[in-house]
Amino acid sequence: MNKRNIDLNNDGIKESSAYDTNHDGQLDAVFIDSDGDTDAIVLDTNHDGLADTIAYDTDGDGKVDTISYDTDGDGVADTVVYDTDGDGEADVVSVDYNGDGIADDYVVDTDDDGDFDSDDY
Repeated sequence: MNKRNIDLNNDGIKESSAYDTNHDGQLDAVFIDSDGDTDAIVLDTNHDGLADTIAYDTDGDGKVDTISYDTDGDGVADTVVYDTDGDGEADVVSVDYNGDGIADDYVVDTDDDGDFDSDDY
């Protein structure tokens, strides 16, 4: 596995680690860190040079709370999963069916029972 450390803002501190896990010359995983814990993980699982999955820690608590998926390989996230309360369970899932970058449908778990509200009726 090839590893590259990257200084994103030229301050002498490496904020990112990039990996080429299959030695094809393209990065397969990038870990981005600006504050001492991983802020984002970017994965290219099908080795086409585009991010397929991005996991974010948007609130800085060290836990992933947003995951976006590009399942059709067009470079636009078509499914995004949000954990809005930090309990490790999905609270909102949005889906972009037509690839325009705007959610066409979503489900929400407002009562935090682990079931999306559409399942509660």
